[in-house]
Amino acid sequence: MSELTPDLVRHLASLARIQVTDAEVDRFAEQLSLIVESVATVNSAVAGDVPATSHPIPMANVFREDVVEPSLTQEQALSGAADSDQGRFRVAAILDEE
Repeated sequence: MSELTPDLVRHLASLARIQVTDAEVDRFAEQLSLIVESVATVNSAVAGDVPATSHPIPMANVFREDVVEPSLTQEQALSGAADSDQGRFRVAAILDEE
């Protein structure tokens, strides 16, 4: 296990401007040692010949081609609207703006 001394934990706490008790220093030293050991394990498992990846499997573009297709006319789009005005949907105001 990596050795983080209580003095080092207190120093780190002062850099972070965190007040810690003696009990917290002991607990944090143990927890930080475990974190450092875990990072070292991961670093040793990833040798220099393993390429870095963001996904475990190859990703492909999932977007379809942008193809212009026939769509609704303005009248068809507004045919189901509760209210319309000058070719636009008309809705109740939600802000006190004029």
